[in-house]
Amino acid sequence: MKKSIQYLAVLFLLLFSNSSCNASENSDNKEEENVLENYQGRTEKATFAGGCFWCVEAPYEGIDGVLSVVSGYAGGKEKNPTYSQVSSGQTSHKEAVQVTFDPDVISYSEIIDIFWKLFDPTDAGGSFYDRGSQYESAIFFHSQEQKSVAENSKKALDQSGIFDKPIVTPVVKFTNFYAAETYHQDYYKKQPKEYKAYRTGSGRDRFIAQHWEVPSANKYQSPSKNELKAQLTNLQYQVTMEEATERAFDNTYNGNKEEGLYVCIVSGAPLFSSKDKYESGSGWPSFTKPIDARYLEKPIDRSQGMVRVEVRSKYGDSHVGHVFNDGPEPTGLRYCMNSAAMKFIPLSEMEEEGYGAFLYAVK
Repeated sequence: MKKSIQYLAVLFLLLFSNSSCNASENSDNKEEENVLENYQGRTEKATFAGGCFWCVEAPYEGIDGVLSVVSGYAGGKEKNPTYSQVSSGQTSHKEAVQVTFDPDVISYSEIIDIFWKLFDPTDAGGSFYDRGSQYESAIFFHSQEQKSVAENSKKALDQSGIFDKPIVTPVVKFTNFYAAETYHQDYYKKQPKEYKAYRTGSGRDRFIAQHWEVPSANKYQSPSKNELKAQLTNLQYQVTMEEATERAFDNTYNGNKEEGLYVCIVSGAPLFSSKDKYESGSGWPSFTKPIDARYLEKPIDRSQGMVRVEVRSKYGDSHVGHVFNDGPEPTGLRYCMNSAAMKFIPLSEMEEEGYGAFLYAVK
């Protein structure tokens, strides 16, 4: 675990770290490199620091459009730093994570939205009980476009009222990134018990749960197909379960301008906010981004003689629509959705319907 752990209650975690840090420190990210070398689509990088890199790396794994997630060290002057040097404060680097993604599938704005939900952005002295500049948060922008998106996102979060204290995470220019040693990569898979114990013991999980809804299949469950046939209209069933497409301009939400939340008609999971809805002229309700990309799946759709990116509700296991790369800023994406796959919850009813945790995304 982190060498700055200070609590006796988790001394066993510290002891574990001392033994794990004796492992080989040879960086080996050949698997990630092979994935990127063979990838035919566009790629972009996002680099963040949010305290313990294990805890920032794991949540990005398995998200469609994310091609590689690597734990490492960023922002310092020293070349080829080691974990022992960085974690003990002997360098000017921060523990960081670098995400490589396809911007035609998931936008930088969506990557940023997830990042804010993984740590305490009001902590200026470190991260939970890992103290020191090496555990401070930061967003390292790779382009002026990323800088603008990150700064606007930070401002919106600061004004949302989610936190009682100001957001202190700086937005700074990317300079360098060094991959961490092999045993740190995919740590959540290699040492799941220790990883979970660290998250719990540090207070990170408790903090996140106090401020955000954590995506969960237990909360948003999908009924059986027989139950859905009884609950849904024929059109809703055909769209969600049989990947049909409703008629353009002749659907419930294309022209809807009311403030509120669009949720999965099958599972009830939150999908889109009215704040991100815009008039695309396509005849279907269109959005620049979802509430949280972790509620979606985006498989490749090769039907109809085309190659498209499908959008599915992860917990509803249901078809919602497609995403295209001809949308407006800040994402450049157009989430073209079927009204029949969603249910609209007006802003005034969100609290009563159990969606109070998402008021920040609508107001």
